[in-house]
Amino acid sequence: MDWFYAIVYGIVEGITEFLPISSTGHLILTGNLLGVPWTKEVKDTFEVVIQGGAILAVLAYYWKDFLQIRRIGSDRSQQTLWLGVLVACIPAVILGLLFGDAIKANLFRPSVVAWALIVGGVIIWLLESRRVTPSVAAIEKIGVPRSLMIGAVQCLALLWPGFSRSASSILGGMVLGLDRPTATKFSFYLGVPTLGGAALLDFIKSRDILAEIGVGNVLLGAGVSFVVAYLSIGWLLRFVSTNTFKPFAIYRVVVGVIILILIATGVLSNGNLA
Repeated sequence: MDWFYAIVYGIVEGITEFLPISSTGHLILTGNLLGVPWTKEVKDTFEVVIQGGAILAVLAYYWKDFLQIRRIGSDRSQQTLWLGVLVACIPAVILGLLFGDAIKANLFRPSVVAWALIVGGVIIWLLESRRVTPSVAAIEKIGVPRSLMIGAVQCLALLWPGFSRSASSILGGMVLGLDRPTATKFSFYLGVPTLGGAALLDFIKSRDILAEIGVGNVLLGAGVSFVVAYLSIGWLLRFVSTNTFKPFAIYRVVVGVIILILIATGVLSNGNLA
């Protein structure tokens, strides 16, 4: 059955990684509801490593844009863009190193995820109800200071499991004047070093752990994640070009309430999932 779990994890990761609905929350709940028989170490490592498939989807989708990095030595806009991406990663890296283990040990519970989904949904709804004219419509125009602030807001996802890295970075960008497509695209770019680095590091450190379920299953999960994430990226960009994020706000609140009901009725354990 390992192949089945690998496929399900890959689908969930691919759909949720870049939508503002929390991939972490959906993955830990998926493992809990399916009763995946893997050890904690295997499950945690597998969830991180298959993020690599989603990151490769970003590189594949934007391959023409990423080729422009060749001009970074002479193109000021490319210098500003990539310096901003790297600077935006700093807050999450620092917080992850300082508090990552403590957060996993104490906050990876369904109730925490549920409230993160609900609160995040309310925030999305309130922000989308504002009447504000965006001032930034291209990622090359974001600038380093604004990128750093988006990176700081992104830390909400680290500090509160279930809030969503994508949601926090997109909302942070919109609050700081980015239009929806630009905030969404920058969130994709920001995920490359943030998630890609974590996936690569976990793969290198935990090859022996992943061997318990087989390299083939790891590649299967990452491959499914790649395909589904690629499709999700294209869909989300088309969606935000003509729609608000309010449907995601409703979805988050509904899922959060369902989780709380499942906990209250004893169907879902509220124990630590990490």
